[in-house]
Amino acid sequence: MVEKKITVINRLGLHARAAAQLVRLAAGFQSKIIVRRCDTNVFADAKSILSVLTLAAAKGTELMLAIDGTDESGAMAAVEQLFLSGFGEM
Repeated sequence: MVEKKITVINRLGLHARAAAQLVRLAAGFQSKIIVRRCDTNVFADAKSILSVLTLAAAKGTELMLAIDGTDESGAMAAVEQLFLSGFGEM
């Protein structure tokens, strides 16, 4: 299992389009990908758009990524890059 704290940096936060990008990316990996809000401890399965949207993660929200599985390193790198790119909105 790998874990990493990441901050939402895009202006609109983790809104529907960004959440859909995350879900599409996560679905390409076998590993289980969990996203947790650091301030409220709300958890979301990154492979479920409804689950991701329940995080209500606005710009500046700190999230903890926890990825467990055979391709966890690749999944972490890909998810981290998606967040760092601001979901292509920057």
